[in-house]
Amino acid sequence: MKKLRIATFNVNGIRARLPNLLAWLEREKPDIACLQELKSVDSAFPVAELEAAGYGAIWHGQASWNGVAILAREAQPLESRRGLPGDEGDSHSRYLEAAVHGVLVGCLYLPNGNPQPGPKFDYKLAWFERLIRYAESLQSSEHPVVLAGDYNVVPTDLDIYNPRSWLKDALLQPESRECYQRLLDQGWTDSLRHVYPHDRLYTFWDYFRQHWQKNSGLRIDHLLLNPALSPYLQEAGVDAWVRNEPRASDHAPTWIQLSSRKLR
Repeated sequence: MKKLRIATFNVNGIRARLPNLLAWLEREKPDIACLQELKSVDSAFPVAELEAAGYGAIWHGQASWNGVAILAREAQPLESRRGLPGDEGDSHSRYLEAAVHGVLVGCLYLPNGNPQPGPKFDYKLAWFERLIRYAESLQSSEHPVVLAGDYNVVPTDLDIYNPRSWLKDALLQPESRECYQRLLDQGWTDSLRHVYPHDRLYTFWDYFRQHWQKNSGLRIDHLLLNPALSPYLQEAGVDAWVRNEPRASDHAPTWIQLSSRKLR
């Protein structure tokens, strides 16, 4: 294992936020970056700009919404899966997987599920069940695996500034939280919460009611590590400065630092 910084970032439109993305890559230099919500067809993905910044990339785009990508600093990701198994009719671009710098990286954008109840929430839970089934084989792998992305789940009340105003939201529903907990119960490590077990840390601040200015945030972007990788976890954090930039995404990049040797 070599030292690695792995990040996940919902860019909320890669063409609209490309200057923000490039500025973040230049300043923070993650070795691996998982991107969500590209809102771009494959042919419009800014591969030339990312290559000029020193990043190889694979991507799975979709017009106007969804879309995921994996970037590798001074390397080219080796794609291993495109889309989750279990529903051949699912046309959403929400999962992409690759071998990068010796780690198997799953980049995911879990459905939002609003409004609930309704078909969108049903789809969220069905997609989550597919992820749980597939993740079980990755969790038990002898190879290091990270599942990184926008899970659209607030795991506990510690992960939100005030749950009362979000009680009807799909991100806080008991069914959503139960699915996330079942995923953890397989043996995955929630990196940010492992490093900061008692702190209020947020990765998302919506554009309404000055939520960024008031630090009224949610933690919905997660990096889960399987037992083969979790002993190397050294640090974790959120690049909150990105959320304060002009034309920012409503998410900030969330990252982990892996040591070159086991720490536990």
